[in-house]
Amino acid sequence: MTRACHHLDLPEGLAERIRACNSTYTVRFGVRLRGRMYSFTGWRSVHSEHVEPAKGGIRYDPHSNAEEVEALAALMSLKCALVDVPFGGSKGALCIDPKEWEVHELERITRRFTQELAKRNLISPGRNVPAPDMGTGEREMAWMADEYKRTGPSDIVNANACVTGKPLSSGGIAGRTEATGRGVQYAIQCFLRDERYGGVRGKRDLSQMTIAVQGFGNVGYHAAKFLSEENRARIVCILERDGYIWNENGLDVEAVKQHQLKTGSILGFDGAASKSDSQAGLAVDCDLLIPAAMEGAITLANCECIRAAMIVEAANGPITADAEPFLRERDVVILPDLLVNSGGVIVSYFEWVKNLTHIPFGLMERRRRERRNYQITSALEAMTGQPFPKEMRNEFMEGGGEIDLVRSGLEDIMTAAYDRISTLLQDRPELGDFRTAAYYISLNRIAEAYKAIGI
Repeated sequence: MTRACHHLDLPEGLAERIRACNSTYTVRFGVRLRGRMYSFTGWRSVHSEHVEPAKGGIRYDPHSNAEEVEALAALMSLKCALVDVPFGGSKGALCIDPKEWEVHELERITRRFTQELAKRNLISPGRNVPAPDMGTGEREMAWMADEYKRTGPSDIVNANACVTGKPLSSGGIAGRTEATGRGVQYAIQCFLRDERYGGVRGKRDLSQMTIAVQGFGNVGYHAAKFLSEENRARIVCILERDGYIWNENGLDVEAVKQHQLKTGSILGFDGAASKSDSQAGLAVDCDLLIPAAMEGAITLANCECIRAAMIVEAANGPITADAEPFLRERDVVILPDLLVNSGGVIVSYFEWVKNLTHIPFGLMERRRRERRNYQITSALEAMTGQPFPKEMRNEFMEGGGEIDLVRSGLEDIMTAAYDRISTLLQDRPELGDFRTAAYYISLNRIAEAYKAIGI
């Protein structure tokens, strides 16, 4: 952020205003469980309300703290500004290890946390809209939405829009679970199509590339799955906290996930070498390294061992500030989290719009598109005297379901955001790298929004 601010002509004091969070609330509450009272601490930080509602996930993590939540809230503001999604930035956390509690206990804790947020107007379709993050998912979002409705909001009709990332049965949207991983795929494809750069080690075809994925949760799994199944990239290494697995010929991502679900670990997977030193996994020779777990995974202590030609930041802040200059000196290309990790908030925006309009995506156009495609097919057959190829006919005739429209919208927004970054970097080479260019765009947009409202 500091590097980008040096290149911006901002009024005195505005940069400091943008850096600081507007507010951070600490909530402490008790829940009677297992025959006694347990106390819990949570946070909800609002970085900026230059656009409302504020948007950001809620994580359940025993290591969470207010400082981390504020940093992630600021990142959300910048991320939304970069991809031109009309949200301010917010973030929340509950200091809890979900693995220590039964499902019914987690539900009671989540509902109490929601009550505390609702009292302070920190969950609302028009003011503050949480989403899943580390340690939370569709289940927790469904509990939060239901509890919010029970608090008796004034706008009960639009109450489902109080959170995103809900199950489809509770007002969610197709493609939200995969969204961040899908966005990773789109970001990589954007870079490889960009003729202004020479690809990765001279290669532009993902089927010729090797990839290591650090973190095999929702984001890492989906990114690896799409890149291997749709782009035929070789996922040669998957890293987790307890170690890594390696196969130079490529791993079967879906089989690894099923093994992990069955055993609780990726280690011991048949057809791959298992190593218990997870840090050593970062040093494997590969074209792309995708850190998709916690922030601060690549530090000054381990950055020298990185042998990947490109790092694609699927997690929030996986490279520490002091490690990045060393990676840049070695010409390691870094696609920043501000772009790569934005798929989740983009599709959350689609879900929020769906909840407010009360109309499923594609409802008003699907049949018209199918009739149009049928007419085109018939015309082509009449003109050529040949039947339309059977293997293409069904797909071409399909009008497109919600998942197709969500993926199309996500790809369009991410492609436009990448093009803005790349074009700016060509016009302003002194910015130096993708991250600084992305921050420049985001900060400039937030600054203009502040100026427009008289700040």
